[in-house]
Amino acid sequence: MIRKHRGEHSVEKMCRVLKVSQSGYYRWLTCPKSATKQENQEIYSALKISYQRNKGRIGLDKLLADVRLKFPHCSRNRLYRIQKQHGLYSIRCRKFKATTNSRHHYPVAPNLLCQDFRVDAPNKVWVSDITYIRTDEGWLYLAAIKDLFDRQIVGFATGNRIDTTLCQRALSAAIRRHRPGAGLIHHSDQGVQYASRDYQNLLKKNHIVPSMSRKGVPYDNACAESFFSTIKLEMIYNEHYATRAQAQAAVFEYIEVYYNHQRRNAAIGNLSPAEFRRRFYQQNAA
Repeated sequence: MIRKHRGEHSVEKMCRVLKVSQSGYYRWLTCPKSATKQENQEIYSALKISYQRNKGRIGLDKLLADVRLKFPHCSRNRLYRIQKQHGLYSIRCRKFKATTNSRHHYPVAPNLLCQDFRVDAPNKVWVSDITYIRTDEGWLYLAAIKDLFDRQIVGFATGNRIDTTLCQRALSAAIRRHRPGAGLIHHSDQGVQYASRDYQNLLKKNHIVPSMSRKGVPYDNACAESFFSTIKLEMIYNEHYATRAQAQAAVFEYIEVYYNHQRRNAAIGNLSPAEFRRRFYQQNAA
């Protein structure tokens, strides 16, 4: 009598429960993966590379844009199934508080945008705002200027104080780098930092036209606030900063390396701001 190996007894029992033949089970073990399964594995590899490169910061549509560079026929539903199977979900956001104080005696500029954020060229409309980053040493404040044309952060500054000087440094950095022509609109909320004489004088000196949101209407400056929602979601809430210097370095890397040059933005056709601007100048040169 031939004794069966312990593993063979297990296979025999499993096949009996599943109502399949043992020969069929062994054929299934040795048969190669289907073409679809093989391609799904390759798509997963591309998905994982994009996910890791973006540190889990981006959602399905931006991941899909990366995957389609190699697999242009990959559908959104197919990628979602693969994403769900492997648990590669984007990081979630939480609410944050306002940082500007609109209770002051300075004049308030009219709202020139009226929630119309369409811009057809660089350096026509800049929007600005301030946010904060928690560190073990205390708060680090970040003031940023964003160009509505390509969503690029054209200037930013960090500091220990949330004052006019912080905002002036961000604006001065944007002006030095991009040298806008006269008539550029600068839009902000009614915060005292932006309404102050020093800030308004800096705008006037550079022939920049001030515009301000209406009090209590956050949608008037939604484009500026969306950047801070993004950086908090993708960077700030997921890291612990022992020092302000660590936070400053992280902000610089996020804006200058990742956000402006690598991160896809749905508002500009899932291109990075730098690529969107490069194509604009290329087309105009032609």
